[in-house]
Amino acid sequence: MEKATFGAGCFWGVEVAFRQIQGVTATAVGYMGGTLKSPTYKDVCTDRTGHAEVVEVEFDPAKVSYETLLKVFWENHDPTQLNRQGPDFGTQYRTVIFYRSPEQQAAATASKEERQRSGAYKRPIVTEIVPATEFWRAEDYHQQYLEKRGMASCHIK
Repeated sequence: MEKATFGAGCFWGVEVAFRQIQGVTATAVGYMGGTLKSPTYKDVCTDRTGHAEVVEVEFDPAKVSYETLLKVFWENHDPTQLNRQGPDFGTQYRTVIFYRSPEQQAAATASKEERQRSGAYKRPIVTEIVPATEFWRAEDYHQQYLEKRGMASCHIK
C-alpha cells in the first residue's frame, strides 16, 4: 500500500471523491502543512496554524495509479482559486498536493504542467506541490462525515 495526500477545499467532499475509486483502501481527513502540533479543527479554522484540510488516501498501486488519483484531484475542485473553494475561504482550503516520494513529486508536477497547458482554465493554477509533513488526523466526527449523514457530495466543485 502507498499513501497520497491532497488538499482541495473542505475535506468532507474531497474524501467522498477518493473513497469511490477502486483501489483506494482507506481514507482519513485531517490537517497537514502547518506549525502547530496536534491541531484541532477549531485551531485550523483560526487561519493561523498554516495547516490545510487534507485527505490522506491509502491505495493499492497494483489497482490504481497515483496518476489516476491526481486526475480525481484536478477534476474535483478549482485549482485556480487561491485559499478558497466555493464559499469556504482561508489558507486551510488551499489547493495543495503533499508528495511522499520523488516519483509522486514528478508525477504531480507533470500533471500540473499538463493541466495548465491544456487551456482548461482561464486563470493560472495556484496548486502548491510540497513535501508531506506530519499528518494530523481530524476529530472522529469529521471522518466520512457526508456518508454518516446520508449525503453523496458537497460543494467541492
